[in-house]
Amino acid sequence: MIELDLPRLLAALHAGGVDYVVIGGIAAVFHGSPFPTEDLDITPEADQDNLERLAGALRGLNARIRTEGVPEGVPLPCDGASLAAAETWNLVTDAGDVDLSLRPSGTAGYPDLLRAAVATDLYDSPVLIASLGDVIRSKQAANRPKDQRILPTLRELLAQRPPPRPR
Repeated sequence: MIELDLPRLLAALHAGGVDYVVIGGIAAVFHGSPFPTEDLDITPEADQDNLERLAGALRGLNARIRTEGVPEGVPLPCDGASLAAAETWNLVTDAGDVDLSLRPSGTAGYPDLLRAAVATDLYDSPVLIASLGDVIRSKQAANRPKDQRILPTLRELLAQRPPPRPR
């Protein structure tokens, strides 16, 4: 496994003009989770132009499909149409593992996550981070053992937040 180089991954996505929301472990850590993560999970905008831009960024990172039996990964058909053909891609790149989820569990994909996403800069790259509520919603729906272990902590973080101010 290649160590996660988050600055390089985010810079490549930004340079490629890719529209996406950070989800999963990195989003949870952004919101205060103490649980480390070893990959970058994103939900890209699924329109063809954006998926072509994403494919270009992934080619620049030498993206391959991650499999258990082949640590270096297997070739990825890296174009927008191929990326659109599956809802989830687990990839290995020269900058670490990247998971693409066009429609994360419990969500309607990018437009759904975008409405409550937090805009910030990470490592000098502008990014959108899924809201803590959306991270919780997705992890609840996925219902994987690793998600079930961290959900109590994420719910506690959400409960400790002050209520939103009226606009």
